[in-house]
Amino acid sequence: MLGAVTFAPRCPTCHEPVVWEGNPSRPFCSERCRLVDFGAWASERYRVPGEPAEGESGTDDDSDESGSA
Repeated sequence: MLGAVTFAPRCPTCHEPVVWEGNPSRPFCSERCRLVDFGAWASERYRVPGEPAEGESGTDDDSDESGSA
């Protein structure tokens, strides 16, 4: 019979082992790593592939927006 497999996740940000039980930041090892990941999503370093949403041109160029200062 095979032995039990130990659940040993790693932090997606720093790749250190994560204490799972009682960790409010899981799957991250700390609040810092959780916020680093959140910042990457907020700055659009991470993107989910797919078609542009309705009303989006699919580029980061804002030159097609009307309005002047």
